Amino acid sequence: MKILILEDEIPAYNKLVSFVNDYFEDKIPHDWARSNRDGKALLQQNKYDFILSDIQLLDGISFDLYSDISIESPIIFCSAHDEYLFQAFNTNGIAYILKPYTQSDFKKAIEKYQSLFKQGDYNTLNQQTISELKSAIKEEHNNYKKRFVIKKTKGIQLLNVSDISAIEASGDFCIATDFKGKRHTISQNLGTIHQQLQPSKFFKINRSEIVSIDYIENIENHFKNRLLITMTGVKEKAMTSSSTTSDFRKWLEQ
Repeated sequence: MKILILEDEIPAYNKLVSFVNDYFEDKIPHDWARSNRDGKALLQQNKYDFILSDIQLLDGISFDLYSDISIESPIIFCSAHDEYLFQAFNTNGIAYILKPYTQSDFKKAIEKYQSLFKQGDYNTLNQQTISELKSAIKEEHNNYKKRFVIKKTKGIQLLNVSDISAIEASGDFCIATDFKGKRHTISQNLGTIHQQLQPSKFFKINRSEIVSIDYIENIENHFKNRLLITMTGVKEKAMTSSSTTSDFRKWLEQ
């Protein structure tokens, strides 16, 4: 058995390798690519028993790769996308894992793939299915959070997502700072907020901070492979963690 893992995030890749080895109780040979370009090169040279595929890769969505090259191997998608996309997955009988996934989630997805494949019910990706999935992605993008309802002592105010410069965790809540420097308390944790924001616009630079691409004023090199970021309206400079710096640089160039 040999598999292909298409995943741009290194921690997620390591987790998938661990899950695969634990499930099959052996070290399974695999190839790994973080981009459509590298994935295409591997698929043109190799055949795989199945593919574990993220949707958002470094150079675009993996559906573009599957549009460009015929894939006969079963694919299990691993993604943070939700709702509209997974309705399309279920309609087409495709196995998937929703991030942040667990060993149990992975086991269920593998068992679904094995069941569909053995029964002959597995649908290989064709252009119609890919088109439906792309449409679902577009629909989901249209449904990212557009505003937050902020409870104030004088009543309720609306905070447009487009006005947010940065968001910082504060216990069970978060503080969003807008481009004018005004701070707003959001009654949600950082992980929940991050899932509601458009990935091309917002990046989680460390465990407790999210920044907006629209309000980055300056970026400086810092020690231990970190970056200092000056954000519009925010007094303190934000700082990437050493583990996110590389992905942050690539995100800036999208």
